[in-house]
Amino acid sequence: MAPTTVLITGGNRGLGEGLVKRFLAQPNHTVITGVRNPSHPTAQALADLPRGPGSTLITVQYDAGSEQSAADAVAKLRAEHGIQHLDIVVANAGMSKAWPLVKDAKRADVLEHYEVNVLGSVALYQATRDLLQQSTAKPVFVFMGSQAGSLGRQPPVPNAVYGPTKSILYWYSVRINAEDEWLTPFVMDPGWVQTDMGNEAARVWGFGETAPLELNESVDGMYKVLTTATKEEHGGKCVLYTGEVLDW
Repeated sequence: MAPTTVLITGGNRGLGEGLVKRFLAQPNHTVITGVRNPSHPTAQALADLPRGPGSTLITVQYDAGSEQSAADAVAKLRAEHGIQHLDIVVANAGMSKAWPLVKDAKRADVLEHYEVNVLGSVALYQATRDLLQQSTAKPVFVFMGSQAGSLGRQPPVPNAVYGPTKSILYWYSVRINAEDEWLTPFVMDPGWVQTDMGNEAARVWGFGETAPLELNESVDGMYKVLTTATKEEHGGKCVLYTGEVLDW
C-alpha cells in the first residue's frame, strides 16, 4: 500500500511545523515540507522529529515569493525522491509584516503580500495538481486562511495588506472546487494562534503579548479536518480548525 503523501509549505515554524509533526508521527506517511532555506537551523531540526513506523520526511527548497519555485520543487520531488502522488497539500507558507489602515497602506507592501500569499499559493496548486490527481484517496488542497480575510466576520483591526490576500484565496478555493470535480479544495481558518506571526499581531494591535489560541489546539483540530474532509461538506468552503464550516 502506497504511503499517505502530504506536502506542507513553511513547515519549519509555527502552524506548518505543527502540522509536519502531527503527520510525521503517523505510520506509513511521507511528509514533504517546502522551506525557503533548507540549511537553516529550524529546517535542519525537522530531521530529529519523532516519526511513526514507515514514515519519512523530505525537505525541499521552496520560496512562495518566486514564480518558478513550486514547479522546481515538484520536479525535484519526482526526479530525486520518486514522488508519484500527493494526497494532501497545505499552502501554508505566507507573510504578514505590516498592519496599516487602508489610508496608510503602501502599494509596495500590498504587492509584496499579494505576490507571496496569493500568487505563491496559486502556483503551488498549479504545480501539485497533477500529483494530486494521481492520489488513490480523495485528495485535498488547502489554502491557509485567516479571519482577517473574512468579509462578514472581519475583525475591527487595521490589516490592509495581509487581510485582502486571504480574502482572495477564498475566491480561488471556490473556483478550483468547481473546476476540479475530483479534488477537495478549501480555506482553513486556523484561528488566532500563538505563533511568531500571531503574537506579533497581538502586540501591534494592543491585545497583549500573545494571541489567544494555543498552537497545539489549532494544529490538532486542523489535522482532524485535513484527514476527514469531504468535497460535499468542505469543498470551496471556509473551515475553522474545529471543523465548523463558516460563512465568509
